[in-house]
Amino acid sequence: MTTELLYFHDPMCSWCWAFRPVWTDLCNQLPRDLTVRRVVGGLAPDSDEPMSLDMRLKLKGIWQTIQERVPGTRFNFAFWDNCSPRRSTYNACRAVLAAARLSPMHEDRMIHAIQQAYYLEARNPSDIGTLVDLAVEIGLDRTLFATELSGAAVQALLLDEVTFARSAPINGFPSLVLRTPLGPHPLSLDYCDAAPILRQIETTLRNTAAG
Repeated sequence: MTTELLYFHDPMCSWCWAFRPVWTDLCNQLPRDLTVRRVVGGLAPDSDEPMSLDMRLKLKGIWQTIQERVPGTRFNFAFWDNCSPRRSTYNACRAVLAAARLSPMHEDRMIHAIQQAYYLEARNPSDIGTLVDLAVEIGLDRTLFATELSGAAVQALLLDEVTFARSAPINGFPSLVLRTPLGPHPLSLDYCDAAPILRQIETTLRNTAAG
């Protein structure tokens, strides 16, 4: 089995947005021979129903909590006034998979574009139109992306990733698991510093090599 670092996330997960600076810093410090795999977990399935008032208040409260607990994390609360929220993240997850299929280097670019659109620009990534516009903004072909986004291959990939995430030793998003020949090793997250996570990875890799 190849040793790999699994990052379980959802592009519309607010805690994943808060974790992004540390995740980026961590990726820049990882051993060069360690494979990184991002897994979209699918927080909320497809729905055309408007988000309930209770859910709106809950999510707004989570945004406020994150701003208090994770210094530097910003949210544009105008989203709740300017958009018609739906509790649906599968389209955004498909967008990440579609971008990766067209160009692996665009996987993280799409994740970041979705996060910025949602949390800073008050745009709705539950809407197909928003996602297609974002794809164009990061340099992908509009027609090719739209075709991938609605295609059977991306849908199958999404279902596989959601199933895999649900079987993994995690409790939510974001989560990190270092998978080695000795088994999976869930890692504790630090939302302010990559160093403690890197130390866990290095320790696990040493123990794996010694085992």
